[in-house]
Amino acid sequence: MQTFSLNDLVTQSERHHQRWQEFLRVSSLSMGLYRLKAGQPDEQKPHTEDEVYLVIRGKASFRAGEHEQAVAPGSLIFVERSVEHRFFDITEDLTALVFFAPPEGFLNNGAEK
Repeated sequence: MQTFSLNDLVTQSERHHQRWQEFLRVSSLSMGLYRLKAGQPDEQKPHTEDEVYLVIRGKASFRAGEHEQAVAPGSLIFVERSVEHRFFDITEDLTALVFFAPPEGFLNNGAEK
């Protein structure tokens, strides 16, 4: 079993000015914290893994394929693998927990990073 403090993860990410911080990687999934400043572009590319975002801070819009949705704390978003997606119109600094299944990069590399 592993446990994490969300407050500690956010503080550590802010202290190190990290946009992306992976904090868990096991054979079936990986988890990380994703942060974007208000007005900052989200330059991510589609992933080869299914992905779930849980917005914990901030306000923005989110686009996946043809669908757009306003997001705020508590928004839970599922994005199927290979679908073009991104946050946009970020009006308040955004922080999201991100879950990849299988682990991020696993299907690109044929093995874990």
